[in-house]
Amino acid sequence: MTRSHSFQFGDRQIGGDASVFTIAELSGNHNGSFDRAMEMLRAAAKTGADAVKVQTYTADSITLNSTRPDFMAEGLWEGRTLYDLYAEASMPWEWQADLAEEARNLGIKFFSSVFDLTSIEYLESIGVEAYKIASFELVDIPLIEATAATGKPMIISTGMGTLSEIEEAVAAARRTGSGELALLACTSAYPAPASVANLTKIKHLAETFGVVSGLSDHTIGNEVSVAATALGAKVIEKHFTLRRADGGVDSAFSLEPEEFEALVRDCRSAEDAIGAPHYGPTEADASSVAFRRSLFVARDVPAGAVISDGDVRSVRPASGMHPRHLPEILGRTARSDLEAGTPFEWSMVE
Repeated sequence: MTRSHSFQFGDRQIGGDASVFTIAELSGNHNGSFDRAMEMLRAAAKTGADAVKVQTYTADSITLNSTRPDFMAEGLWEGRTLYDLYAEASMPWEWQADLAEEARNLGIKFFSSVFDLTSIEYLESIGVEAYKIASFELVDIPLIEATAATGKPMIISTGMGTLSEIEEAVAAARRTGSGELALLACTSAYPAPASVANLTKIKHLAETFGVVSGLSDHTIGNEVSVAATALGAKVIEKHFTLRRADGGVDSAFSLEPEEFEALVRDCRSAEDAIGAPHYGPTEADASSVAFRRSLFVARDVPAGAVISDGDVRSVRPASGMHPRHLPEILGRTARSDLEAGTPFEWSMVE
C-alpha cells in the first residue's frame, strides 16, 4: 500500500509541499509555575513556531519511587532519582486545558507526549489533534496501539531505536490507527553533540517507512536543525525556554525566544534554498547576464590590418560576440578602422 508523505494536523498540513513544521517543546522548563508555562506558550507563538508540545505524565505513571541503582539518573541529572526528576519536570494536568485553549486563541497548535492510558484519556478530553511518542516509549507497543486507536496523527521519536524496533512501532501504529505518522530522527543524549546527529537517517526513515520524517534536536544551537531541513526534514522539534539563566531540567539545551525565532527563520530559508534542479539565469540573476564576457576591440586597428592576439579580447560586458569565436577572428583582415572599446561583430573582418 502506498502511503502519502503528508498528513493533516487539524487544519495544517505536515509534509508534502508544506513548509517545515516547527515544534517548541516546553518540557520541564515551566519550573513549576503555571504563569511561566503560559508565558512560554505566548512567547513561542511570537517566534513563528507552528506548535507547542508538552508532556502529560506524573512521576508515578512513568517510573517507581526507588533509590536503587536502576532508578538513578545520569548525565546532567546525575545523583538524582528518576522519580524526583520526573516529579519536578512534570506539568500539572490541570494546566494543560488552559494552555490548549490559549494556543487555539493564538493560532498555534498544542499537543503532548503520552506515557500511559490515563494521559491519552485526559488529552482526548481537552481535544488535542495529534500525539507524540517519545524515544524512550518507542518500545512500548501497547501504548503506541492505544494512542493510534484515537485515530489522531502521531509523531514518533526514534532515538535509540533499531530498525526492527522502529518497524515494530510503525506496524503497531498502522494496525490500530489512521497510519498518519511522522518519524523523527533523534539522539537521546541531553545535550547531544552534533557529531552524532546522523542526519542521513531523515531521508532513510521517509523512504523506508513511507512517512513524513524530521528531527527531534537535542544539540546546542540551530545549525543541526537547519542542516536537517536542507536534507528534507519536514518536522523540527527543539526544546524551548524563556531564559536559560532561570534554570530548569532542560534549560541547558533549550532555545530562548530570540533563538527559536532565528531557528524558524533559518529553517524556512534553508527550505527555500533547496529548490529544484535549474540551469541558466534565474529571475534573481537575469540582470547580470548583460555583464558576462564577450568579444570587444581592445585597441585601435587600422583598415587592412591582420587581427592579431590582443587586438580583440574576451572581456566584460556581454555586448559583443560570444568568446568562443575568438580563434576564428584571429588572422582575419579588418574591413575598416576598428576603434578600441567597440563590441566586435563579424562584419568588421574579411
